[in-house]
Amino acid sequence: MKRITLLLALLLCTTLSFAQKATYKVAQRDTCDLYMDVYEPAVIPGDTLNRPTILFVFGGGFIIGQRDDPWVLPWFQLLNENGYRVVSVDYRLGLKGKRMRFDLFHLIQSAELTKEAVDMGVEDVFASVRYLADHAEELGVDMDNIVISGSSAGAMISLSCELEACNRTSRAAILPEGFHFAGVMSFAGAIMSNTGKPAYKRTPCPHLLIHGTKDGAVAYNKMGFARWGMFGSNYLVEEVLEPAGYTYQIYRYVGHSHDMAANMLANWPEEKRFLEVSVMGGKPLVVDCTLKDPEMPVFQSVTLDDIY
Repeated sequence: MKRITLLLALLLCTTLSFAQKATYKVAQRDTCDLYMDVYEPAVIPGDTLNRPTILFVFGGGFIIGQRDDPWVLPWFQLLNENGYRVVSVDYRLGLKGKRMRFDLFHLIQSAELTKEAVDMGVEDVFASVRYLADHAEELGVDMDNIVISGSSAGAMISLSCELEACNRTSRAAILPEGFHFAGVMSFAGAIMSNTGKPAYKRTPCPHLLIHGTKDGAVAYNKMGFARWGMFGSNYLVEEVLEPAGYTYQIYRYVGHSHDMAANMLANWPEEKRFLEVSVMGGKPLVVDCTLKDPEMPVFQSVTLDDIY
């Protein structure tokens, strides 16, 4: 009941007001300019926690979505009210206008297009990180204390941002020397790879993975063949994070589909625990939960065919 009460209370707010919101131009691309919105947190009397900045990457299948989508604003407000600064960023929509087909004869082509879209998103998010680094003092951002988060396509970009930051890829060269994220929160995300199973050259930051076991849009386990693959939350835990002893928390929602990409409000208790224990507390807590939660909101199932 607590989940539903929290969700309804926030969704019934017809007008959201952010006392301190500012917009900054981050970069200029051939097709568009990239911006970020910074939502300043409320001051909590007596609060001594060193709360991270939450860097958010929106979802939309790489074809739609925006950094200030109305449905995600109540979550930003919840984070602000709990003392967290939110930075919501732009990225280019790499699949907009592209024809995606998922029959046997076009799987590789669709995988290539998806990987290109993810890579483009990573490049743009890294530009936002660079902007934050260059203006950290005036924005009040601690570059050692940024948690990247994302929904759906944004979760795929977020997971890939951490992978590339750990592996110091060419796209990561724009990042400050020694930069690392303090945590990753992935809502129905996966890593798109054309080189097989993802591997980290340095220990990754703590991961919070929330996924529906029946997700038909972003793989919960693994989807692909040969060197190509979409490696979802379950695969990343069982084949990458857990065997290496990395810190993670995963919540597997039985029977849920891609709706878990939009359940950030209802998952606030899990997010709060992750942020306070794994990120701020620095404790190597591993949580692996498989849940049948009747209080978790259920939305219409979305598949790849529905999106494209």
